[in-house]
Formats: sequence, structure tokens, C-alpha cells
Amino acid sequence: MANNFDDDNEYHSADAGASLFVPTICSNLRKGGHVLIKDRPCKIVEMSTSKTGKHGSAKVHLVAIDIFTNKKYEDISPSSANMQVPNVARREYQLVNISDEGFLELMSENGDMKEDIRLPEGDIGSEIRRRFDADESLVIQVLASMKEEGVVAVRAMQDKSKP
Repeated sequence: MANNFDDDNEYHSADAGASLFVPTICSNLRKGGHVLIKDRPCKIVEMSTSKTGKHGSAKVHLVAIDIFTNKKYEDISPSSANMQVPNVARREYQLVNISDEGFLELMSENGDMKEDIRLPEGDIGSEIRRRFDADESLVIQVLASMKEEGVVAVRAMQDKSKP
């Protein structure tokens, strides 16, 4: 019996991208939840539904804010249409340093280092820089979605020796 497996063959794996978002019926979306609008992960801030009329099904009007850029997006969709809900992960890291190139040096709870997130521009970046320069121990909150990451909040690290 011949062996059908050849050592010269190359095998490749492919990522279907299924973990980036989940399809959801538009009428199941809720204010405060997430949705993809124009391929951007957004948080829904307003939502209204119009009645069914002679031109088809009820329509849902969404107003959402991009979770990374704070840009406002709007969309109108039939309530029975499939929408994409991005998977959004929120992680916290201890700020160890800010590099000369403007990257945050972050440490996870298990001690792994992360050095690929840039100090954000605007108010949150200014606050991080000011508090870091004042020798505060800081916790940086990072959102990750659609293969993108960004700093969304900063807070003082709690002393674990105090109850």
C-alpha cells in the first residue's frame, strides 16, 4: 500500500476572520452596545426604529461613535437585516515607561511586556504624560477590536497591601 503523504507538500492555514465580529440581527442591537459601521468598531449612542410602512420593513436608525477615533457615524438599516457586532476586548496594563519614540511600555498582570501602543494624542495622552512625569503608578486601559488597539482610560494603581 502506497503512502499518500508526501514530505514535499506545503500546508498553509488560513484565518477566516470569524473571531473579529459576530453577525447579529439589527433589531437585537442595543444602545451602549457595539456595531460595525463602515468597517469601524463603534459604540451605539442613539437608536430609533421607524414603523413598518408601505415601502417594506421597519427601519433602525443608528448613531454610533468610533471606539478608537471618536468619529460619529450614522446608519439606517432594515430591522431584520444582519449587522456585524465587533468583538471588543478591554485589557489593563501597568505603565512601566514611555519610550523616547513615544511608545508605552506596558506590563500585563502575568508579567508579559507590551511595547507596540503609541502614547495617544489629545487629553488622555497629556494626562498620561503628566501623571507619569509626576511618578504616579498608573494602570492603562486598552481596547482591542478588529486587529486595532488603543488607550481609552488611565487610572492610579491601587495599593494591593491596603484592604
